[in-house]
Amino acid sequence: MHGHLDIIRFAHESGYPWDKYTCNNAARNGHLEILKLAHENGCPWTADTCNNAARNGHLDCLKYAHENGCPWDCIRCRFAALGGHLKILKYAREMDCPWHQDTCRVAAEKGHLAILIYAHEGGCPWGQFTCGYAAWKGQLECLKFAQQHGCPWDKLTCTLAAKAGHLNCLKFAHENGCPWDKFTCSQAAAFGNLECLKYAHARGCPWDKFTIRSAAKGHLECLKYADANGCPRDEDTCIIAASRGRLEVLQFAIANGYPWTVSDLLKHSSTVPVKGWVDCLIISQNKV
Repeated sequence: MHGHLDIIRFAHESGYPWDKYTCNNAARNGHLEILKLAHENGCPWTADTCNNAARNGHLDCLKYAHENGCPWDCIRCRFAALGGHLKILKYAREMDCPWHQDTCRVAAEKGHLAILIYAHEGGCPWGQFTCGYAAWKGQLECLKFAQQHGCPWDKLTCTLAAKAGHLNCLKFAHENGCPWDKFTCSQAAAFGNLECLKYAHARGCPWDKFTIRSAAKGHLECLKYADANGCPRDEDTCIIAASRGRLEVLQFAIANGYPWTVSDLLKHSSTVPVKGWVDCLIISQNKV
């Protein structure tokens, strides 16, 4: 909807039907006059009308809809947090809109620190994943605020920081007592985040064959580091590298004694370069 009030009025007066999407789209795009015209002429609206206004920061549309009986519920707070619209959130709370359980999590994920502070000080529950999502999205200031004000965290916080490569969040979490486990290393390796992998391993984070397995999917430097530092090997490393078309990984694995068989490599080689190299390898080692 582009906000052409005259066209909307003409269409309505010419008998064209309208439905809930007219109000919803007007609120989404901040077209207050169209919203008024539609509502005053019997156009239906739903809770999504308020949702759209809240998410996109259109306070005037939200006020008009709410003051004229449009339904809303706690999801308004979530949408305000998602869009980073503090004025919307404050208005919703002033109108006794209840907190949504995801408000803090969404604010932290999006990096809306002012929203997070306001929500926490207003009694909004932290929720289970606020710290985890802050770490996943690299929102260090939100992670710090949440942790320093009693927000719970668990192993997932370190895992998600490592997965996304946010070393600063991983450092903060670990240095402030957040637990971690083998998935911190395996997820760092799975996404090629070598610095996170190094940091975690150097500080005693456990790892197992799944770190090697994850790195074998295409992250050679992570594989080299893990292998050189005693990470347990996965017997399927060559198969994984071949099936993913990761020639350099496959070459490294075979050169460093990872197990392989002719049938496995022929079966799982997935790209022309890998197939060609495997054929040459088999011939050179007289395995035909």
